[in-house]
Amino acid sequence: MPATDPVDLVIARPEGLYCPPGDFYIDPWRPVERAVITHGHSDHARWGHAHYLAHAHSAGVLRQRLGADIALQTLDYGEAIEHHGVRVSLHPAGHVLGSAQVRLEHGGRVWVASGDYKTEPDGTCTPFEPVRCDTFITESTFGLPIYRWPAQAVLFEQINAWWRRNAADGRASVLLCYAFGKAQRLLHGVDASIGPIVVHGAVEPLNAVYRAAGVPLPATHRVTELDKAGLQRALVVAPPSAQGTPWMKRFGPDAMVAFASGWMQVRGTRRRRGVDQGFVMSDHADWPGLMAAIGATGAEHVRVTHGSVPVLVRWLCEQGLDAQAFQTEYGGDDAADRTDALVTTPPEGPAP
Repeated sequence: MPATDPVDLVIARPEGLYCPPGDFYIDPWRPVERAVITHGHSDHARWGHAHYLAHAHSAGVLRQRLGADIALQTLDYGEAIEHHGVRVSLHPAGHVLGSAQVRLEHGGRVWVASGDYKTEPDGTCTPFEPVRCDTFITESTFGLPIYRWPAQAVLFEQINAWWRRNAADGRASVLLCYAFGKAQRLLHGVDASIGPIVVHGAVEPLNAVYRAAGVPLPATHRVTELDKAGLQRALVVAPPSAQGTPWMKRFGPDAMVAFASGWMQVRGTRRRRGVDQGFVMSDHADWPGLMAAIGATGAEHVRVTHGSVPVLVRWLCEQGLDAQAFQTEYGGDDAADRTDALVTTPPEGPAP
């Protein structure tokens, strides 16, 4: 089915993914009149749109990052509105706080644009819910069979053991992760009895958004609030952009540095990142998660965006589905980290 076929509810335009009958865009990357935003990561939520529609839990992040005065309309999950005859509703994506799939219904057809999603519940956002549809637009950030995440309980056993061992040796445990979503997931899941928790200035404002939404997070400190003994037992949560900066020198030359990412599944990534430890953790679906999510929609037509697009398209076609690629400017985990760090990082001051 060509992208310009009049029956398509979503087509690819230079501005982004466009709904012709509704005359609005989903996560557009260029300024448009009306934008439906799936979540607050900066490769999906960009500045300059005249009107934004997003889930209520995304409001805090969007206003913090894009401006308190943006024209923002919010919906709860399952709440629907109608625009130019298109019924629009938002449904849980399980990616980060407020992340949503966008369901479009028009002329007896149903399309779902998933945005970014994760199928395993993590306790910090509403879990993913499959939505039945005719056409499903899926990401493919980790769309290769090699990507299979450890269960969350196993992951946190590994992180807690690493932190506990470092604390016993008098070494700070610096854990690099994305400031929005992954940092809060880590804070929610670690054993806070091991020691104090320090967060970078890019992380704490986003913690406040999660706490305001009712997500329980342990007490956190800025680096200036702890003495040397406290820092030597601390878990330090910071974005990867902090690596190699003067701020990191506060934790001493013996600090142990780890990176939490789905890319840690691939041999050599830890070495290229220059860290001591890698934890396989992602807020995107792994290969089994993608397969389960796509299958649960019942969709006969699948449109694949950012990531391992050709591999996933070929696989789905071999399974008898009508699968095609959508070219987008979404960047996955790496882009989300780089741009969020640039937007949200306040000056921390020079290291002593």
